[in-house]
Amino acid sequence: MGAEKKLLPVKEAFQLAQQPHQNQAKLVMALSRTYRAVGDKAGFHEEFARRLRYAMVVYKREPAVERVLEFAAKFVTSFHQSDADEEAEEEEDDGGILNYLFTFLLKSHEANSNAVRFRACQLISKFLGSMPENAQIDDDLFDKINEAMLIRLKDKIPNVRIQAVLALSRLQDPKDDDCPVVNAYATLIENDSNSEVRRAVLSCIAPSAKTLPKIVGRTKDVKEAVRKLAYQVLAEKVHMRAMTIAQRVMLLQQGLNDRSDAVKQAVQKHLLQSWLRFTEGNILELLHRLDVENSSEVAVSALNALFSATPLNELAEICKSDDGRQLIPLETLTPENALYWRVLCEYVKSKGDEGEAVLEQILPEPVVYAEYLLSYIQSIPVVSDENKSDFSYIGNLMSKEFIGQQLILIIKSLDTSEEGGRKRLLAILQEILTLPTTPISLLSFLVERLLCIIVDDNKRIQIVTEIISEIRAPIVTVGAADPADVRKKELKMAEIKVKLIETKEALENCINLQDFNQASELKEEIKTLEDAKINLLKEIEQLEIKEVHIEKILPGIVSVHPVLRNLAVLCLGCCGLQNLDFASKHFVLLLQVLQIDDVTIKISALKAVFDQLMAFGVEPFKTKKIKALQSEDAEVNNDGDQEFKEAEEETATVKNVLKLLSDFLDSEVPELRTGAAEGLAKLMFSGLLVSSRILSRLILLWYNPVTEEDVRLRHCLGVFFPMFAYASRTNQECFEEAFLPTLQTLASAPASSPLAEVDITNVAELFVDLTRPSGLNPQAKNSQDYQALSVHDNLAIKICNEILTCPCSPEIRVYTKALSSLELSSNLGQDLLVLLNEILEQVKDRTCLRALEKIKIQFEKGNKEFDDQAEAAQDDNVTMTPFQVEDEKSKEACKTSLRDVKATGASKSTQQKTNRGQRKRTASTRNRRRRAAEVDSESDPEIPEPESEMKMRLPRRAKTAALEKSKLNLEQFLNEEIS
Repeated sequence: MGAEKKLLPVKEAFQLAQQPHQNQAKLVMALSRTYRAVGDKAGFHEEFARRLRYAMVVYKREPAVERVLEFAAKFVTSFHQSDADEEAEEEEDDGGILNYLFTFLLKSHEANSNAVRFRACQLISKFLGSMPENAQIDDDLFDKINEAMLIRLKDKIPNVRIQAVLALSRLQDPKDDDCPVVNAYATLIENDSNSEVRRAVLSCIAPSAKTLPKIVGRTKDVKEAVRKLAYQVLAEKVHMRAMTIAQRVMLLQQGLNDRSDAVKQAVQKHLLQSWLRFTEGNILELLHRLDVENSSEVAVSALNALFSATPLNELAEICKSDDGRQLIPLETLTPENALYWRVLCEYVKSKGDEGEAVLEQILPEPVVYAEYLLSYIQSIPVVSDENKSDFSYIGNLMSKEFIGQQLILIIKSLDTSEEGGRKRLLAILQEILTLPTTPISLLSFLVERLLCIIVDDNKRIQIVTEIISEIRAPIVTVGAADPADVRKKELKMAEIKVKLIETKEALENCINLQDFNQASELKEEIKTLEDAKINLLKEIEQLEIKEVHIEKILPGIVSVHPVLRNLAVLCLGCCGLQNLDFASKHFVLLLQVLQIDDVTIKISALKAVFDQLMAFGVEPFKTKKIKALQSEDAEVNNDGDQEFKEAEEETATVKNVLKLLSDFLDSEVPELRTGAAEGLAKLMFSGLLVSSRILSRLILLWYNPVTEEDVRLRHCLGVFFPMFAYASRTNQECFEEAFLPTLQTLASAPASSPLAEVDITNVAELFVDLTRPSGLNPQAKNSQDYQALSVHDNLAIKICNEILTCPCSPEIRVYTKALSSLELSSNLGQDLLVLLNEILEQVKDRTCLRALEKIKIQFEKGNKEFDDQAEAAQDDNVTMTPFQVEDEKSKEACKTSLRDVKATGASKSTQQKTNRGQRKRTASTRNRRRRAAEVDSESDPEIPEPESEMKMRLPRRAKTAALEKSKLNLEQFLNEEIS
């Protein structure tokens, strides 16, 4: 044997451990030999701990420090991995270096230094993590570590909490419901403010019946990384059977629709694939565990995600049949394979030319499939009175109806370009619709597929009318019309056509003969004949739809079945959109339904009313007296009082309709409340309705805590307010009128009212923001009304008058804060200063007085600067020499050529601003810009210039041209003086 190897000192070992390419395994073995050879174990322990302290005072994650800590953890835990009994006995005798370092670290975990606490917890975590699974430690030491790390879970530094979480991962007992570590994890995973701490808990917490809901809840975390890790933990640690169907569906629904692509990828590549492994690769079994009948949309999303990761050839194997007909036998159809078949067909068809070959393998010809669909629909049993109480029978029937829905949806994947197959498919669909045994749940799917195949609207109406007529045999169909009447209309049409031809020929002759008087008469006659022809054509074409209106829709309004009444109301609304006369005739009927029927039918009627108001406006739905009024305006009429009364009646009618619709804003039914708010917002945005009172009610509804859960309502109004306000100056004036009534309503709300919880200051800030002149669209800024006093100027006067009305009111602070936020122009002048002085004399609140004094000082300063600039400009104009006048004209000409460019740039910058949350400018800056613009306008009153012109510099060419021109003028002037 050679000479014994040299023992490695502790200091040298720590120095070598810092090197990046050092083999730490060999280093651990060398230091282990030194440890065994040293007789003074206690001295070695102290030396090792002393060297470790140098690394523990470094908080930053330096690579050298991390390597040293990793080496220390491997060295200390290397003795637990030895199989020699003697070595184990030696460790037990003196307690071992591991126990010594644990004791040392436990004394250091409460240090004031963040770095020491962080490194102490990190080392404890590494020591415990590096120990083998069968390692054991003393019970007292276990309790001390447990207690210390639980304290560090509440540390103020997130990195310390993370290391404490990692250290406790091997000390938890998921089987014990009272385990303090599990309880601490459950608290941290939900309440810790740092996302990295929550991620650390997710990676360490052991799944159990108690912790599983906590893990599932992190899939809704606000941080993308936490959501992604939650899905990965569920895929790796939690079996599919440990979760309920509702939890599985919820996880897939949220994960596949997550706003983050990384989370979607985690669900597709980890969670779905893990669940597929649990079902041994059987997709149909996976669908069965998702309950596709009650969560078909989630199942479709999951299938599309699985299809995207699987070759097309493998996907078609499940749907292939032994008989080669590309059809699944009827007796083997289940909800799972029917849904799989439908989604696969849609997915393959979406691939275009690439999926045509696969689509031919899984789908037959339209004729074959139509017969297959008919045979299945006919096999669905009818519920009898005896089976109504049999829940298993009802469940089986619902499964068959679900399968029928999937088979009907497959029709849109068929190739219907071939005429024969398309006609046969249409015939079978009509036959299925007329079958008395066809379930009601399939009718909407059948009609939708039928109308998608038929392109022509007239053909659609004809086929639907034929189906309805066949179902309701007593109804007289279009074919049963009187032949004599039809023949009479045809003869009349032929007569009109002949007269048109003759009249047009006579018109040409008159024009050739220059007989223009006769030509004018013939032209009027041609127009009359054309109108008669159009009316006759409308009468013939609308015969079918009028028959449907009278005979089929209106009886459904009085049906005892709510579903039928609802469908009749929907049809009535749709037909009203097609014909103005029909809409005005049955508008009152919709209003009656809106008042007395069930909630669902009220919602349909409310939407129909708003649709017709949006399509035709309010005028057509007034009584017919208004038309007589309008026709008699041009004539001399003696009964003027009667006309005035009729006009008042019409106005009252419109007000009553609007009152009826606006009353639904206070409805306790969220759907009615949302429908009314959405409809009124549409009317106001389209310009059909202008009402500050309704606008005030919409704002109060938006702030009302009662509507907090109504996401659609809040979203609709949140989008409507800024778009409506910034569209025009008129709309901002509507907000100006609603300002005081809205705040007064909130201020006077009783304590029991939900409006008492609304922050009035926030509402005032909203009004101020929505009425800012700077927020108007560029088109609105260029309009004439923008050049006058701004809405904020008028609002400032109203606020001042309101303060003077009651100077001791508690709302004075709200008004003062709103006043300080306004963008005021210098056009107000002395009017606002007089009001401010009067307010300062009457208001006693110190906070308000300070704010009002600041407003007054800023306004006075702005006016003074404006006056100084105006006087300076006037002096310059008076003392200007002749050549300066010429020079100014040349500069103005150069400026004028740039105005279009500056206006374009200003409009582009305005478009880039958001509608809400405009940056607030100080009053002095705003006044300075307005004063500069007004000085320019005074120097050249004929050409108004934009505000930003004072800031823009002339191009070099324009300056040169102006200079040359001034030089020439100067020479001429000097020559004249010399001569």
